[in-house]
Amino acid sequence: MFLIYFLLGLVTQVSAPDACPKCGSMEVPYPLSRGDTCGDPSINPSAYKLVIEPPMIQKNTCYSAELAFGGLKLAENLPFNISTHNTVLLFNCSENILLSPLNCSSTSYCKEYEAEERESGCKDTLCCHFLKDASMTQYRIRVRVGGCRAYTSVVDLKPGDPVDAWNYGIELQWLPPNLPF
Repeated sequence: MFLIYFLLGLVTQVSAPDACPKCGSMEVPYPLSRGDTCGDPSINPSAYKLVIEPPMIQKNTCYSAELAFGGLKLAENLPFNISTHNTVLLFNCSENILLSPLNCSSTSYCKEYEAEERESGCKDTLCCHFLKDASMTQYRIRVRVGGCRAYTSVVDLKPGDPVDAWNYGIELQWLPPNLPF
């Protein structure tokens, strides 16, 4: 029950083309679903994953819309975390970022993004990328003044994929509930 309410807070509510089937006597609002023809396709209940949109990079500023909030932060006491299928691109970074183990080289994926997304204002800023893995926090993508001021994320990025084929999003995963037998 809590999972349904939390997911509603993560995804944007839009109208479903048809009514979704009920779960017992409970309505399951779109985009959540129990049926194959109902619900947002970014939610994969059998894999315990969903994809949310990354924040907008404000036009011509290279600042994330989340900058004032410090980026994305998930509550650690909930069963959600940021999956390892995300490649996070950081932009408009201070030189302090060079002390971190991120890829800030000329071959970083962020350079490809800058070349294509000219309206972001991020071209020629210090940028880096990293693959979200288990050694890094699974609950946060941080942006801040004095660090990096903007980010986006690409799900399942493969070397050689053209920028226009990138799947922008932040894949979250959750632990299945302990169900009684």
